Amino acid sequence: MDPQDDTPGSGYSRRVGNRIRTIRRQKRLSLQEVEARSESEFKASVLGAYERGERAISVPRLQRLALFYNVPVEQLLPSDADTDPVEPTSDEEEPAWVPGQKVVIDLSRQAEAVGPEAEMINRYLTIIQVKRQDFNGRVLTIRRDDLQALAAILDTSVDGAAPRLAELGLLYRPGTG
Repeated sequence: MDPQDDTPGSGYSRRVGNRIRTIRRQKRLSLQEVEARSESEFKASVLGAYERGERAISVPRLQRLALFYNVPVEQLLPSDADTDPVEPTSDEEEPAWVPGQKVVIDLSRQAEAVGPEAEMINRYLTIIQVKRQDFNGRVLTIRRDDLQALAAILDTSVDGAAPRLAELGLLYRPGTG
């Protein structure tokens, strides 16, 4: 059997469905919420059939679903190595940064930021999300290596990056997001 066979019920259709389901769950949306928020463009029953691999999704429809979820379309497609999609982790909801704690970006505030610095930060955060396959859309925990790159973008030291992100209002603060 061809691993790229996209007929309903095929292994590939199931893997595409698993990716679609993973992204939906990372967005913390039910099938009914997707139907409501998409103004019935994506019916719960049809989306469920896509997710179970019972129905093949067309390329234009996959593209519209990626736009709806605000993720790159390729994230809805499994890679050759994809067998188990990555589920969201709970460490993204740590408290706001203080020295010695994790740096957590508030993605909704980042989306509202403007200017060349904000654009560069946004591009870098998108790379991190794609690499981790983490599209929860709310927060993103920054690792030490990521902080080094952000420090370069912000033209500051690694130790100065988190305070600078705080100045820009980009850090997650529990109870405000």
